[in-house]
Amino acid sequence: MFQGASSLSLDAKGRLSVPSRYRDCLHALADGQLTITRHPHGYLMLYTRPEWEKTRERIAALPMDAQWWKRILLSNAMDVDIDRTGRILVSPELRTAVGITREVMLFGMGNHFELWEKAQYEAQEAQFKQAPMPA
Repeated sequence: MFQGASSLSLDAKGRLSVPSRYRDCLHALADGQLTITRHPHGYLMLYTRPEWEKTRERIAALPMDAQWWKRILLSNAMDVDIDRTGRILVSPELRTAVGITREVMLFGMGNHFELWEKAQYEAQEAQFKQAPMPA
């Protein structure tokens, strides 16, 4: 189970250095193989390859009225490997699709990670904090 938040920077080629606290686990769980896909709400999701394969099956089984969800999640999925220096390449297409430039936030979300453009995440969080608490 992945948890925690990390403020990170992409390098000029769009590579992200995976925090060291996750690297051993990612190598043990998936031999360093990950899948990155786009979420319709403006961020990226990173899965270990075995977890993505299970998730992909659930997405593919969604009914026809969820076709746009299927299209966005499946057509944007890209397989990546952690390189020998602990980095992954976030493709230009995915970065552009969600507005990621350089400064990002990586969140452990249990069975996957979320990757947000830092400014976009901070704006969303500020908006959330202003909303009334549910009863």
